[in-house]
Amino acid sequence: EVQLVESGGGLVQPGGSLRLSCAASGFTFSNYDMSWVRQAPGKGLEWLSAINSGGGTTYYADSVKGRFTISRDNAKNTLYLQMDSLKPEDTATYHCAPGDRGSWFKLRDSGYWGQGTQVTVSS
Repeated sequence: EVQLVESGGGLVQPGGSLRLSCAASGFTFSNYDMSWVRQAPGKGLEWLSAINSGGGTTYYADSVKGRFTISRDNAKNTLYLQMDSLKPEDTATYHCAPGDRGSWFKLRDSGYWGQGTQVTVSS
């Protein structure tokens, strides 16, 4: 059974930092590019960042470039997102998914989707 379990969210003040984790199981994690996406209240899903299967190449949306850093540990089947300089507009539920900017949504209906972790940026 495929599982993607996101964790590390919480309440943080503007300018603060959080590190999100995504623990993957039930598929060969190291074979897949991976992405982080988020959904803010009342809005659609927004792709944020991707990392290739080997971890050597990363991509970012303009909205988070320079503030967020994606990484992965294939030995631990875990994806990370270091979020710095957080803004109130970063408030959202954050999800991880297999795939890159153009393909992260393709396996969602096949169970490659977790509950997400809530990030709230507020003073």
